[in-house]
Amino acid sequence: MATANKTRDVKDMSEGRLERRFKREVEKRGGLALKFTSPGRRGVPDRIVLLPGGRTLFVEMKAPGGQREPLQQKCARDFQAIGFSVYCLDSEEAINRFLKEVFG
Repeated sequence: MATANKTRDVKDMSEGRLERRFKREVEKRGGLALKFTSPGRRGVPDRIVLLPGGRTLFVEMKAPGGQREPLQQKCARDFQAIGFSVYCLDSEEAINRFLKEVFG
């Protein structure tokens, strides 16, 4: 059990580091990357991103190599079905691609 906890701790540290960088980079560009929770609905993305000009999108942060859980996948599909962009970022490279796509 100690090994499982150690693996989770390393994953959480990596995900947390990526999430902090992501938030900082979005804010540097004039946006907000707010922690997002929705009581009563599981599977929502980690962040709601508010961009200049009134654009809103959602971001699920994962540790490197991490995948969305089935409930997170369903929620992403539901949000996309009504017109929202939903991203899943699991690396520095994924953050860089996001920044380039969203901010140019």
